[in-house]
Amino acid sequence: MAYISAVETVDFPYKLPQGELKKFASNLFSDSFENINRLLEVFDNTGIHSRNLCVPVDFFLTDVSFAEKNNLFQKISLEYSALIIEKILAGSKISKEDITDIIYFTSTGLTTPSLDAIIINKLRLNSNANRIPVWGLGCAAGVSALAKAKVTADANPDAVILLLGVELCSLTFIRNDLSKSNFIATSLFSDGMAAALVLGENSRNHFPLVNEVKLLSSESKLYYDSEDVMGWEFIDEGFKVVFSKDIPGLIGSAVKKDFFSFLDKNRLSLNDIQNFVIHPGGMKVIEAYINNLSLEKEKLSFTTKILQNYGNMSSVTVLYVLKKFLKEGYKKGKGMMMSLGPGFSCEMLLLEMQ
Repeated sequence: MAYISAVETVDFPYKLPQGELKKFASNLFSDSFENINRLLEVFDNTGIHSRNLCVPVDFFLTDVSFAEKNNLFQKISLEYSALIIEKILAGSKISKEDITDIIYFTSTGLTTPSLDAIIINKLRLNSNANRIPVWGLGCAAGVSALAKAKVTADANPDAVILLLGVELCSLTFIRNDLSKSNFIATSLFSDGMAAALVLGENSRNHFPLVNEVKLLSSESKLYYDSEDVMGWEFIDEGFKVVFSKDIPGLIGSAVKKDFFSFLDKNRLSLNDIQNFVIHPGGMKVIEAYINNLSLEKEKLSFTTKILQNYGNMSSVTVLYVLKKFLKEGYKKGKGMMMSLGPGFSCEMLLLEMQ
């Protein structure tokens, strides 16, 4: 069996109210869109109150090359990764040598060797740790990484698995990209980093658990011929966002069926799920979950609050939601983690929250 023991997240120092970012976007795009005032309404419709940013907003006033942005991604990722890993290990009474596996995931920056290798070297973690770098799963990567940790821990009961997610979405911003997708992304996406510890059965009995969340079952679904729903187009300036307005509709037309099928495979009904640890996407995505899965609005209150207070931080957002459950309270029983990502894809993970 596999158990989530602890989760840590990052609040960056340049967090800003959505209203200030709306004014910034107005000044930045006013000469590019004739209907700028109507477009700016999207900032209000996101439901976001503040956004987590790893750089000051003035950083986006000038054109910055892809090389400069990617170098900054590496610098910030390394600095904050070291901080949250030291914190999560200290709080869990786990030594650096105890780490058997590291699963690192991102879709917003490039490093070779991958960041997990750089972190092992910087922090002097176990140099024999099994490394699993995951790139390109977008918003779905957080749930997928936990599912991979479950497979690893099931195979090795002595496993002590460190998960590290880094998504610095703001550093992918291309100032001269005047597409509507880029404008909408400017109103929604932000930066986040998260770490988690997953223990195998023997390790769970050896180390004191900060929390105890059992990973029961997982499922991945890739929908054929849907690559254009979300993702990146790679151009000279860097990562150009691809973002379809059809995402909320896909929850009803595709995801709903697989959600209930996953419950059926685990001999469960909707009423058996006490905790919904769902990646928010945006307010329209949250509303689509509520309407299509027949959920009470309150069931997604933590999902909504994380979106309101941080914005969409891509894959790590679901770990911020999980941390909120662990910190502020959950109902003992089953939980469902869920994220949508490029591909178009869906990741689901069944939990036992004890």
